[in-house]
Amino acid sequence: MRGKKRLAALPPFITARERGSRLYERLREDILCGRLRPGEALSETRLAERHGISRTPVREVIQRLAKENLLAIVPQVGTFVAPIKLSSVTSSQFVREALECRAVRLATERATRPQAEALRQQLSLQAKAIEKGGSVAFFQLDEQMHSLILDIAGHPDAWDLIASVKAQLDRVRYLSLEDESWLKMIYRQHRDIVGAIRSRDPLGAEQAMQDHLRTVFGAIARIAEEQPQFFEQEPVTLDRGIA
Repeated sequence: MRGKKRLAALPPFITARERGSRLYERLREDILCGRLRPGEALSETRLAERHGISRTPVREVIQRLAKENLLAIVPQVGTFVAPIKLSSVTSSQFVREALECRAVRLATERATRPQAEALRQQLSLQAKAIEKGGSVAFFQLDEQMHSLILDIAGHPDAWDLIASVKAQLDRVRYLSLEDESWLKMIYRQHRDIVGAIRSRDPLGAEQAMQDHLRTVFGAIARIAEEQPQFFEQEPVTLDRGIA
């Protein structure tokens, strides 16, 4: 696992409400992308001191993240980064597969030359991110590519629905991309998807998308070999997709 970037202090001269909002966004991002690992302890007092706000807004941020199953509050013990909730991972994967497999077929039928070229350029940017060892940059480009496919399919708003349910799934995806070989595998899958769209092969595009989205189950199994405590339950109980 790569080294973690520690939480930096918030900038001065912003209101208490803005500080609370920014703290929420920063903690959430750090949990999703793995800078804060499952099981890592957080101190309400230290967060308040570091970011120059009272403990009340910090407590509100913690409560909000706890409701999202990103933090776990243990009475009389402390606050910890919550383990990854596998039931949420499988549910969000189900949503993605249902929507994106349909969308990629539509995209194959509807893609214009400029849109097909935009997908090709996405692959080029992803390749450059891999060369630089930028897993976070690659993840962001991954998101852009999937969003673009939904846009080409004529359903851009569907990405908002997907984004609203995939926080736990994203935690697995970020962790998986810390392995360079896995990063390259995901890139090859992206090439297969884009290649099928560009060659007007709807069945091939759908199969490539389904195979791609189901790699999350392999990622869970691989990560669990090294860090089983990262997960809320034993990964062996996981439903491995829609057969």
